[in-house]
Amino acid sequence: MSQDKSTAGKKNRLVAALGWTRASYFLVSAFFATVVLIAIVWWPLAEEALSYFDPHRPWWVQFDWLLLGDFLVMSFLITAGADLKADSWIVVVGLVGGLVIESWGTQTELWTYYTLERPPLWIVPAWPIASLSIDRLVRLLDIGIEKKGVTFFRWTYWLVMPAFYGLMLYFVWPTMTQSLTVMALLLCAFLVATPTDYRRAVLTFAAGSGLGYFLELWGTTRACWTYYTLQTPPLFAVLAHGMAAVAFWRAELVLRQLIARLPAAAAACRARRWRRPAGKEAGNPGSRQGADC
Repeated sequence: MSQDKSTAGKKNRLVAALGWTRASYFLVSAFFATVVLIAIVWWPLAEEALSYFDPHRPWWVQFDWLLLGDFLVMSFLITAGADLKADSWIVVVGLVGGLVIESWGTQTELWTYYTLERPPLWIVPAWPIASLSIDRLVRLLDIGIEKKGVTFFRWTYWLVMPAFYGLMLYFVWPTMTQSLTVMALLLCAFLVATPTDYRRAVLTFAAGSGLGYFLELWGTTRACWTYYTLQTPPLFAVLAHGMAAVAFWRAELVLRQLIARLPAAAAACRARRWRRPAGKEAGNPGSRQGADC
């Protein structure tokens, strides 16, 4: 009986995680609108891609099935259990974080795009879309392995994360003299050394790396972007998507906390500013405290 209840509870959680909501309409519309807008604004790039089509060869041989697969999977994931209030945080952090990461990689020439832009702005919207997809994958993983305890995730975290950091050091070593790489290493070291939730961190790293593999496989084999090692793709690039996902999740938590504290901080500041000490007259300028708020 208890097993039946457990199975039913898991099914209910799965339906909730993958269910279609009102916000799903908005997100899928925004997704397609973004794709169309990119194609219009950067039409020369789209025109160049279409120029490779050869009418004398079968279309299914030339069609990019991997790109279609990535597109369909992410289209499905971003609509699953969509919530505009929660997803807006993910989108904002994904946009800013993606721009920072692309700037670091292209400025240090760890990777380059075929357009030679540093970075190309048309790639930045892909980051929040991937972030939303990873958020949904984390929900599914959380349901799938809900029986694993804290000890399992703690051990997994301290095995995987330091190993990734060692791989990162090896990969970025040629750019160690550049400030952007130093800052990236310091940030990752801080994130690895200060875990807040072992379970969520491990699941996020796994989801980000899993999705990252297929994105990197497409980008590097189509020469959309190329790493200095010429690997298609390098292991670091795949796992770096997991680390980026963890960094975005942690940044979202901090941003939420800061925004939540703003009303209380503003109210306290106003109260200090206009508080009148005993024995002071109302017109005395000295009666205002905390004027520096």
